[in-house]
Amino acid sequence: MKNLLGLLIGGFLVVGAVSCNEPPSRTSADAPDSTKENVNAPTKEASQTTQSDATSDTRKRQIESDTRAREERNNVTGGDADRADADLESQVRGKLEANLPASQLTVDAEKGDVTVVGTVPTQEQLSKIPTLAQEIKGVKSVKVNAKVAPAQAAPNKQ
Repeated sequence: MKNLLGLLIGGFLVVGAVSCNEPPSRTSADAPDSTKENVNAPTKEASQTTQSDATSDTRKRQIESDTRAREERNNVTGGDADRADADLESQVRGKLEANLPASQLTVDAEKGDVTVVGTVPTQEQLSKIPTLAQEIKGVKSVKVNAKVAPAQAAPNKQ
């Protein structure tokens, strides 16, 4: 009986630990699924949709609310510079989404080291990524593997 109980508890712990492994934060639904994925230029339609979503008042309020909640939680726990990876990912993603409309970026964080991949429409936006990410408390370094890829016309369907 003790072995069965131990096995059940151990199984729950393993399943719980595996399910806690969250995917990276993305600035749009079309952003890469991981920081290891190759990136392609978005279609003009996808780019316009992403830009419209990112610049909407509702989305801006959501980003601000998420950032405030994470800041308040961080202040309560006293971990000013030592942030959870998920918090860093979310805050950097929100910062990039709010300031780089039409970008399709994926953000991953590990112990304060942030990696950003995906596409932005201009060189100016690409150069802003490290500065914007560094504005988030707890970010130690920023590696940018994003590229400039202006939106492309969707392929013709025949």
